[in-house]
Parts: sequence; structure tokens; C-alpha cells
Amino acid sequence: MKNTLPILILRSMRPKQWTKNIILFAPLIFSQNITNKQLAIYSFISFIVFCILSGSVYILNDLIDIKQDKVHPLKSKRPLASGRLRPIYAVITFLVLLALSVYISLTYLNNLFILVAGSYLILQIAYSTILKHIVIIDVFSIAAGFLLRVIAGAEAIEVTFSTWLFFCTILLALFLALSKRRHEIILLDERAINHRKILFEYSADLLDQMISIVTTTTLIAYILYTISPETVARFGTDNLKYTVPFVLYGIFRYLYLLHQKNEGGSPERVLLNDMPILTTVILYCLTVCYILYRA
Repeated sequence: MKNTLPILILRSMRPKQWTKNIILFAPLIFSQNITNKQLAIYSFISFIVFCILSGSVYILNDLIDIKQDKVHPLKSKRPLASGRLRPIYAVITFLVLLALSVYISLTYLNNLFILVAGSYLILQIAYSTILKHIVIIDVFSIAAGFLLRVIAGAEAIEVTFSTWLFFCTILLALFLALSKRRHEIILLDERAINHRKILFEYSADLLDQMISIVTTTTLIAYILYTISPETVARFGTDNLKYTVPFVLYGIFRYLYLLHQKNEGGSPERVLLNDMPILTTVILYCLTVCYILYRA
């Protein structure tokens, strides 16, 4: 039963990684529109579209990387790499999902959202075929994917995408992308180049330096955001500064898992499986909502 075609296709779409699309709700929350029913519906629809769209991209990526994934201890278990799912079914599913995401977008969302979603799709195809083979550009491409998700969330409800949200999103995404590369190098060791040739261009020491720079910059950017005159004027309070400890702990916990537990290659797995991280994210969201929406 667990190896039926629908189940194999669903696994190829990597539902656990859809947690990355939760970031589309950030513009809704920080624009103080979470109680606006119509805008909340648009945000939810945009989330569904990106789950379908990203699912199709994951299938395409697995099709392209079948050979490399076979030498990866975890990715070799994926339906396509393991041979349980025939490539022809993957191609058909990719096209169907792509058509479905276009239909939903045209029916319920605006043209700017469609433009951003299309840009995300083009970026992901470019990453799967070209960009992931170019040193440093590969991690910036991953970060850009997160950034486009946030921009899409803003365009879906037609709110302004703030400069602060831009910087905080791309810096945090770079932190996660660099952590992913480091985890791959440590996990695969001498097999790393066989799985992903670009890993030959990196070393754990180099990535540690990059991660250190991005971590520091991310924390400074977020702290400045919480106390900036623009933020205080917009929300009528400087109480967002009280969310800084959650951000600090979350990043420190992630670094701990990366260095001490050899985890961090999959942000969605860390989010779902590490209770301290999950608790921190929930507490952060609840605190932000209380500060922004209290009477």
C-alpha cells in the first residue's frame, strides 16, 4: 500500500518541505491583516499554490539528479532515485501540477502574484540545471527562493514589501543555505563530490566563516528592525524588541544541531523534529501576534 503510485508521487513532492512556504504568511501577519478574512483567504490560496508549485519543482529536481542522488545516504531512498517511481510518471505529474498552479493563480490571485510565482519557477529550473553548479551563486539562489516566497505573499494581499523584511528574509535564508552545504560536506565526506560537484569548491572552514558573517548580520538586522523609528511608527510600539531572545535562541540552537549533532541539512526536518526549535518558532509567532494585535 505504501508503494502505490499516488503515494510515491506525493513523496516525490516532499510534503515536509512545504513548511518553507509558511513564510508566505509573514506579510499578512506583519501588515496587521491576519484578522482580515478576505486577505487571509488570499494568503492561504497563495500558500497552496506554492506548495503545488514547489512540489512540481522537487519532482523536476529529482528527475535531473537521479544519478547523483543514488550515492546520497538519504536522497537515495527517494522514489525516483530508488527506482520505485518511473520517470514518465514523474514528468506527467510535473506538467499536471504546473498546470494546476497556473489555473488556481489565474482564478483567484492577481497578476503581480503570478509574475512572482513565475519568477520563482524560472529560478528553480535555472537552479536545478545551471545555478547549483556555480559556487556562491548556488546558495544565493536558494536564498532568493525564500525571498520570492515572501514577495509573493505580499503581492497576494497587495501590501507593501518592506525593506526590513527583504534584508531579514534573505539573510536568514542565506544562513540556512550555507548550513545545508556544510551539512552535506560533513555527511558525505569524500563522497561529496560524487553527489554534488559544487561541494568540491567549498570546505567546512570556508562555510563556517560565511555562516559566522551571515549569522552576525542577520541578528544585527533583526535587532535594528525591532527598534527602528520606521517600525515603531508603523506599529505604535517598540515591543518587538522582546522577540529578539527567541531569534537568538533559535539561531544558536540551529548552530548547535549543525555542529554538535550533524544536523541542519534540512531546515524542515529540524523544524518538525526538534522540539526546542519548534517551540521557539511557536512562541515567537504568538509573541509577535500579541504585540501587533493586542487591543
